[in-house]
Amino acid sequence: MPAQKIIIAIDGYSSCGKSTLAKELAGQLEYNYIDSGAMYRAITLYFLRNHVDYSDPIKVLDAIANINISFIFNEQTHSSDLQLNDEDVAPYIRDMIVSEKVSEVAAIREVRSFAVAQQKRMGRKKGIVMDGRDIGTAVFPDAELKIFMTADPEVRVMRRFKEMYATNPHVTIDEVRHNLELRDYIDSTREESPLHQAPDALLLDNSGLTREEQLQIVLKWVKERNAPIRQGRD
Repeated sequence: MPAQKIIIAIDGYSSCGKSTLAKELAGQLEYNYIDSGAMYRAITLYFLRNHVDYSDPIKVLDAIANINISFIFNEQTHSSDLQLNDEDVAPYIRDMIVSEKVSEVAAIREVRSFAVAQQKRMGRKKGIVMDGRDIGTAVFPDAELKIFMTADPEVRVMRRFKEMYATNPHVTIDEVRHNLELRDYIDSTREESPLHQAPDALLLDNSGLTREEQLQIVLKWVKERNAPIRQGRD
């Protein structure tokens, strides 16, 4: 059987390095990388900016009707740069206020339906790496390779703290820990597509792995799925 492009779905808890792995994997395979979490962050940012009462389904639907999320493919990174209503919002979607609200917004039925429909369209041609919370369970249940990432909670706290401290030196470890614990709870218990490991997903605990070590593990899994492996760009 000739090698063919596949869909790679990466799910897992916050601050497990899903995006880092997905970007590097997409580069190696010359696949398109889509950060589904960024979509929910962009929607959350829009809600916050426009003071949308997201407890009201009617107001949520009205707001979604005014949201245009697009991805511009970046040839250098093999990723798709997210734009919210033609604005590059990458500098804003990682702010603490967005991090504090994104799990609540992502749990809303109307929001998930809106985002999942777009994500499914992106995978029609395959050759895609997408990370999130429900990619292997709800978005691409038939993905050829599903990965569920996890790491020790304190390792995750320190990773997120270092990431946020670079842009917000006033953030504290306790704030980050509380945020992660709250997001884990909401993500795992929400009614719509809760976070859980798909039965056929491979578990990747990267608590003690380097970026290169985890990449090589996953490239081996890709090869086992009979997908072509190319040398990606630096």
